[in-house]
Amino acid sequence: MCPCFPSYRKDDPQPALLSHRMGPDVPLLNDYKQEFFLKRFPQTLLGGPRFAVNTPILEQTNQILHILFLFLPFLWAMGILPPLDALFLWGMEQLLEFGLGGSPMSSNTKLLVMFLISAGTAIASYFIPSPLGVILFMTGFGFILSLNLSEIGFAFKHTMISHLASSKAKNAHRALRLQFGWREFIFYVTVLAFALTEVSLLHQFAGSSSSSQGRPQAIASYILILLLVMMWILREIQRVYLFGVFRNPFYPKDVRTVAVFMEKQRRLMKVGVVRRILLTLVSPFAMIAFLSLDHSLQNLHSVSVSIGFTRMFRMVWQNTENALLDMVVVSAAQMMVVDPDLWWNRSIDTGIKLLLVGLLRDRLLQFLSKLHFAMAILLTSWTEKKQRRRSSAALIALNVAFFPVLLALVAVSALLSSPLLPLFTLPVFLVGFPRPLRSWPGPAGGAACVCPDTVYYRQLVPGLAAALQAALAAGGLGLSLPGSHYLCRFQDRLMWILVLEKGFTYCGVNIKGLELQETSCHAAEAHRVDEIFEMAFEHQEHTRILSPNPHFGHILTPCTVVPVRLYSDARNVLSGIIDSHENLKHLKDDFVKVLVWMLVQYCYKKSKTWESPGSANRNKQESFPENQHSGAVKGCRALREEDSFSVDTVEDWTDDSDIFDFEPSSRTRDRKDAGHLGLTPKVHLSIPGSIETQSQDFLQEMSPEDKLNRTVVLGLPAVDKGKQPEVLPRVEFSCSYSELLSIPEEWRTAPVPSSKVSEMRQRFPEEWYHFVLSQLDFFHLQEKPSSLLTELMEDQALKELYILGVLSCCFGLFGLDNAVPAPRHVFRAYTGGIPWSAGLDWLTGKPELFQLALKAFRYTFKLMLDKASLGPVENFRELVNYLEGYESDWYIGLVSDLEWQQAVLQEKPYLFSLGHDPSMGIYTGRVLTLQELLVQVGKLNAEAVRGQWANLSWELLYATNDDEERYSIQAHPALLRNLTVQAADPPLGYPVYSSQLLQLPLF
Repeated sequence: MCPCFPSYRKDDPQPALLSHRMGPDVPLLNDYKQEFFLKRFPQTLLGGPRFAVNTPILEQTNQILHILFLFLPFLWAMGILPPLDALFLWGMEQLLEFGLGGSPMSSNTKLLVMFLISAGTAIASYFIPSPLGVILFMTGFGFILSLNLSEIGFAFKHTMISHLASSKAKNAHRALRLQFGWREFIFYVTVLAFALTEVSLLHQFAGSSSSSQGRPQAIASYILILLLVMMWILREIQRVYLFGVFRNPFYPKDVRTVAVFMEKQRRLMKVGVVRRILLTLVSPFAMIAFLSLDHSLQNLHSVSVSIGFTRMFRMVWQNTENALLDMVVVSAAQMMVVDPDLWWNRSIDTGIKLLLVGLLRDRLLQFLSKLHFAMAILLTSWTEKKQRRRSSAALIALNVAFFPVLLALVAVSALLSSPLLPLFTLPVFLVGFPRPLRSWPGPAGGAACVCPDTVYYRQLVPGLAAALQAALAAGGLGLSLPGSHYLCRFQDRLMWILVLEKGFTYCGVNIKGLELQETSCHAAEAHRVDEIFEMAFEHQEHTRILSPNPHFGHILTPCTVVPVRLYSDARNVLSGIIDSHENLKHLKDDFVKVLVWMLVQYCYKKSKTWESPGSANRNKQESFPENQHSGAVKGCRALREEDSFSVDTVEDWTDDSDIFDFEPSSRTRDRKDAGHLGLTPKVHLSIPGSIETQSQDFLQEMSPEDKLNRTVVLGLPAVDKGKQPEVLPRVEFSCSYSELLSIPEEWRTAPVPSSKVSEMRQRFPEEWYHFVLSQLDFFHLQEKPSSLLTELMEDQALKELYILGVLSCCFGLFGLDNAVPAPRHVFRAYTGGIPWSAGLDWLTGKPELFQLALKAFRYTFKLMLDKASLGPVENFRELVNYLEGYESDWYIGLVSDLEWQQAVLQEKPYLFSLGHDPSMGIYTGRVLTLQELLVQVGKLNAEAVRGQWANLSWELLYATNDDEERYSIQAHPALLRNLTVQAADPPLGYPVYSSQLLQLPLF
């Protein structure tokens, strides 16, 4: 007390009045404020004087908060303090899962909507006065909220649209309602009706039964224990390892083909069906019986009863396996604790018991998983040679010395359900900030680093999703919960699967595809993944029964293999085939035959739009000027030898080479057009009254010899202004139907010397030409003579046209000489990067003909490979079979072609591409074959993934360490660190494919 003012007791009835009269008494005012904030203000907020006894607790809380506030800047700087959005979403997710019995959601919007609906259901159940009404309400809404409501709403929306829209919308609706239809609707309504009937009858029976209150519920408890044991056994024998430790003696051994695997797995498939029935129908009804017989529901209920039982009546459908485990634990505890006065029986009802057991179960499993992750980092920092650093020994010693602190950090991380964060993935651990289970903001599949490899994942994901659906329903993937991670491997493809949400008979997953280009880090970890899967699935013939898992303790545990329809990738070295003089000698002759077949097929398909020879003339007059105009617009300038083709036309393992080498130059990359296979036509728009000329810069690029050659070979008479160009003489056919197979007029203008025409007449395969014509049917003609094919074969004018067309293409691709082409010339012709010549200049001015010639050459090259490996072609019928097979079942081109990606998505049975490795000087062939193959699936330690993702987020957002060669993303075969970083959402990760939320039905 200040000596300047008189002293007053705290219980003086006039302290404020005296203070006003005598001046400001600061100590007295402080005492008054202390009393107000510590007593009266809490009483005002909390209601009544009964909280006045908590003043010491509030004082201690005040002191603790003052200390905590001092550390907030440090926690923020270390990335431990959560952002408000992450904290808010994490809180909603925890309340929805553990307080309301729901499941984490795949998006923020769905999480918020589901949380509000679930909370409203729990609140509404408290105000229902009738006990029977409460039970029916909880059962009905618990079942409805556990369904895939978004998919049901989507199907209902399109059903209404289909009734109001046109037939086109109806057809679209049929493709959309694959996941939910009348069958599912009838099934759900039937299950709901049986559930409501069961709970009402059991509630009436429990209320009117004169027997002991606990006896019916005890019988239900024994049934639940039996169901738990059966489902646990049926789930474990579906996997290759029991508990991830011992080899399963019932799993098929040494499975490498789909036929053998499906034959050996028939027994396991039957087991999976039994488990699915027990999980979907038997277990939920048994748990509902256990809850309905509880004495807490016989009278008017309290808030705790509403919360606990609302949660469990929903969880029996939403998360059946965990709900069954929780009920068995509570039942066993009730049977073991016989003292009715114990606090477990006296103070807590069954609903709250189940809530506490469920929370304890989740936190205990998280603790064990995080401890496994921490121990793996500790051990591998010394046992892995490349992870051993100078500071490793000191860090290990500190962790051993402060092992209780490490356990405390793991325990705190598990209690908060937040990731255990290893700094730079070293054995230095922090508690990461709490965040939702999906770890990344934004919707699933919102971003990916799209590249040419993306198309392979787009093709296989639908089949993989269907295979995962069967494996999840049978239990082959173990206990799959929201937040579970799986890794699939096939050849060079790695698929990362994250379970986002789960409910009654459905599971929502996101599938990501990792890059195919194997860097050193990627290859090291992928090799370890292959080693783990090979030991589990491919080398079991000599293993003993119940032999241990040689990779126990790794974060990847093999589960099973699933059949998926996808492309197998085979690459072969073509040495001895492409450089064989005998093969190259027959290449030109085969090219002429293939080109004849292709030209006839082209004209025949075009003739199907004509009805008669008269209409043929009319259509030809209408279509050919259009083709000529198109050729004028799309005419491409001649390509010089050094820039005639793009490096994009080479396989992706080909490096850029010097412009004087025979490899494609990268300078023409920007000029590539997807529709023209490496040749980009230069557009010339005609101006009335002007003369079409080549660009000045192109003429400057040409050498004097090229200009002279161009003048001599391609020189044509000058055309005066306003004078029409010379029209080709009309061809007189001996057969009136020959017009149907006539090649376009603009394809007859090649500047070929007459001597070469005479030479081509001698080389022209006339017998093959007649055989190709004999295979035509002309079914589209209403009236045709019986001797039509004979007249076509005898028409010499038609034959001369095909001779000229074939010669023009040979002139453009090979020139005028008859020398055997070199392997590098064959490679250039295949890739479309043919060296410039006078014939190529004319041929590229006819884009459609050039595409036919290029396609024919690629077919010829593939034919050469097939003849070298399978033997020579014996007759014309076999040759036609080859060509028809190429046309219908193959895409023969380049990986960089747009048509290659389209063929993959259209699921062409086979794809072929030619490549060259300049470092080794070899040519390679790549064949993709579409077939049903076995994809290996393993389960990842979810906490190890979350911890590494938390470190990635902390390192890039807080430590700002964006070095591409930093230690924390280098290969770590035990933790799969590089692959885990790749699987993170962009911009922190870089998966090449990320699917939207895939809803997998599980019944």
